[in-house]
Amino acid sequence: MVAEFGGGIRFSATIQTNVEAPAGSGLGSSSALVVALVDAFRNHLNAPLGQYDVAHLAYEIERLDLGLAGGKQDQYAAAFGGVNFIEFLGHDRVIVNPLRIPRDILNELESRLVTCFSGTSRHSADIIQRQTTSVHNSDPIAVEAMHSLKSDCLEMKRTLMRGDFDAMAEILYRSWLAKKATASTVSSAHLEDMLAFAAKHGAQAGKVSGAGGGGFMFFLVDPTRRYGLMTALRQAWGNADPVVFSETGCQSWRVPCRR
Repeated sequence: MVAEFGGGIRFSATIQTNVEAPAGSGLGSSSALVVALVDAFRNHLNAPLGQYDVAHLAYEIERLDLGLAGGKQDQYAAAFGGVNFIEFLGHDRVIVNPLRIPRDILNELESRLVTCFSGTSRHSADIIQRQTTSVHNSDPIAVEAMHSLKSDCLEMKRTLMRGDFDAMAEILYRSWLAKKATASTVSSAHLEDMLAFAAKHGAQAGKVSGAGGGGFMFFLVDPTRRYGLMTALRQAWGNADPVVFSETGCQSWRVPCRR
């Protein structure tokens, strides 16, 4: 950032970071942190960067410069915020399509979501490498699973727009099966136990966040059973919480110098 937007002039700085999610959570916190750092430098250096630029630069730093395996979705989600349908196209092109979803539907969706930490962290790079190798080797099961995940994404957008939550549960369940088919390490006996436990206490469907193997699970549940599900999960597994959507993405600001 200093070389490209600050004229190469170095300056003294103290940078402190804090992330509420545990390491290896699968919630995209590492990418969100890189986006936040890029945006803080953008603000400090008055760099002419928009949301697309911040997200892409964070992607380059994390995936290319640091060599950390993964996609682009976390950086763009953190930079833009809100509910979006994001298209990742050839030649490094990304299109973020904000979805104009009625507030009633978003309120209902919020009231139906529960997250729960599995108690185990994981290194996503290992899982992503297995998935990438399977696709590059044209493994028919893995390739078909990827096609299924893509079609499910399109169908999920349509069901969300019309507020068909029963259909969303069916798609989520189907997508979880497809996700597990991309690599044997996506799920585990521990995660399967959590899913079965959640289903017993009202969850309609669920899946692991991020690459898999551990981290956070999230569940879709009827609002009338959400409190019971969270209570049961907390007693059996630990942290379980509701979800609140953020309409805004990454934000940075300046404050007067303190004396």
